[in-house]
Amino acid sequence: MQVRRIVTGHDANGRAMVATDETLNAVESPTRPGISRVEVWSTDRMPVDNAEGAAADAQRAGFVKRYNYVGSGQGTVVRVTAFAPGSPGFMHRTETVDYAILLSGECDLELDDGKTVQMKPGDICVQRGTMHAWVNRGSVPAVFAFVLIDAEPVETAGRKLTTHYPAR
Repeated sequence: MQVRRIVTGHDANGRAMVATDETLNAVESPTRPGISRVEVWSTDRMPVDNAEGAAADAQRAGFVKRYNYVGSGQGTVVRVTAFAPGSPGFMHRTETVDYAILLSGECDLELDDGKTVQMKPGDICVQRGTMHAWVNRGSVPAVFAFVLIDAEPVETAGRKLTTHYPAR
């Protein structure tokens, strides 16, 4: 899988310009067979620093160091992920609000209460810090665009529902 990333910026006169236009290759997950992704962009604070230089270079490279969530308390991530047919789902929770936009294929969203919701291209799931898994039972890859935004962990019944992301 490849993703074209076009990043805008400003020239010396403050006019809009294309700063970069490049193709990014997906990277296979070393611990999750059948899952590959492209880290498109990430930020580590709000408001975001849109200046050229070090901030843009770090955002382009990606701040994501802690599994599938941002972790700074004020960050964002944009990634494109492909789930191969039959790739194993894994139940996890992140301290983020996630916009999961299914671009192609079909995929099931499984929740820890046993309920499953089938998603088709164009469907969007707003995932709010819940235990969930993505399971592709179809015959073609399920490709999502994910936007993750740091969030406070949900608190219920006197306990915080913090990140649960099994190592394997």
